[in-house]
Amino acid sequence: MSYERPGKSDEWYTPKYIFDAMKMTFDLDVAPAPCNDHVPSRRNVSSDGLNEPWGGFVWMNPPFGPRNGLTPWLERFFLHGNGVALTPDRTSAPWWQRSAERADVILFISPKVQFINGNGEKGKSPANGTTLFAVGEKGIAALNNARDLGVLLWRRQR
Repeated sequence: MSYERPGKSDEWYTPKYIFDAMKMTFDLDVAPAPCNDHVPSRRNVSSDGLNEPWGGFVWMNPPFGPRNGLTPWLERFFLHGNGVALTPDRTSAPWWQRSAERADVILFISPKVQFINGNGEKGKSPANGTTLFAVGEKGIAALNNARDLGVLLWRRQR
């Protein structure tokens, strides 16, 4: 299956304290950034994370891009079914609501995350907060470990 990547990536990367809180090593970073060398992953996707194979426990901080730019990434993430994904808190957006229905656990990080820019420097507080979505047993464990970062929501069994 081929995925089309809408928009361009903004160069903002996940700070180390988030990974420290999760206390996990990921098998694969599916959207790696050149300056984000503190992502604890065994390997990175080499060029096109939407179209390269994914395996094992994945970390995903995808390019946010324009409106609905996260949709193809989140579709692929939930089909994969094993990992942690970082997105903005856009709880009224249809893509966010679909993701919330599919996630095993959701963590709202508080206070707002100050991401790292392309030069490795901490940015200012963004307009939106940050959500971590988890799927699979290791994803659940990672967000349970990181519960002190904010508010952890467990999916109710149906």
